[in-house]
Amino acid sequence: MKLGQSLGLVLFMLSFGLASLQAQERPYFVTYSHEMEEPGNLDIEFFNADGKPPGANRFVGSNIEFEYGVKTWWTTEFYMDGQVTQHDSTIFTGYRWENRFRPLLREHWINPVIYVEFENTSGDKALREIVGHDGVPDFADANSESRLDKEREIETKLILGSNFRGWNISENIIAEKNLANEPWEFGYALAVSRPLGLKASAHDCTFCREKFQAGLEMYGGLGDRYSFGTAFTSQYLGPTINWQSPSGIILSFSPSFGLNDYSIPRLYRFGVQYEIDQFLSRFHKGGR
Repeated sequence: MKLGQSLGLVLFMLSFGLASLQAQERPYFVTYSHEMEEPGNLDIEFFNADGKPPGANRFVGSNIEFEYGVKTWWTTEFYMDGQVTQHDSTIFTGYRWENRFRPLLREHWINPVIYVEFENTSGDKALREIVGHDGVPDFADANSESRLDKEREIETKLILGSNFRGWNISENIIAEKNLANEPWEFGYALAVSRPLGLKASAHDCTFCREKFQAGLEMYGGLGDRYSFGTAFTSQYLGPTINWQSPSGIILSFSPSFGLNDYSIPRLYRFGVQYEIDQFLSRFHKGGR
């Protein structure tokens, strides 16, 4: 999959219809908040991670995501992944199917969400989560070799989220199992964010403070069932920011910094998001 083709697909979908976002998306790339997609709405996202591991070639790993609100308590999402590695090749790395379930619909001090995902990938470099002993050695192989290592996995997360005076605090506890009889692997993601302005301006504007959200995100691996802990794991920390344009497109950016030698020194993450209200109703006769 060429990255240009991926971007073209996203831009086509963005032009499908107009959207009115109910709330600005959190500026997170790895961490999930407890907020769900509005029922009937389709959120289209294009996320990328750019990095250069020591001793390996620079890469860009990408996801195209289609997130749909099935019910108030159920959001489903389908991913297609790809990556391009400098001095190597561009490959399609697989797909993922994710479901999130929120057992408590009312807002509480701490709001839990259950996450279950099936992954079928090989040579993936999108780094949408870090588990086990994922680190720099995983990026040393050529694409012709890494794409032969098929990974069919079940990933689960306990997502905890809280909103307080404009702040969002989110915690993810991750457990992942490779179906090829490998041990459970563990990881985590933590994030906090806040809009730069809580009150909407009295007039239309493009770069008002309330159009921006900024935060901080930390994530990493916690080993596996036989070697739980932070030894030989990668850990990352970085600021995040997003901006919602008047048309509803959201642009996100985050530089993440590796906290140890097992991590990639710097990851640059950027994304584009767009939401289409009541997507399926647009196909009905008389739908708008």
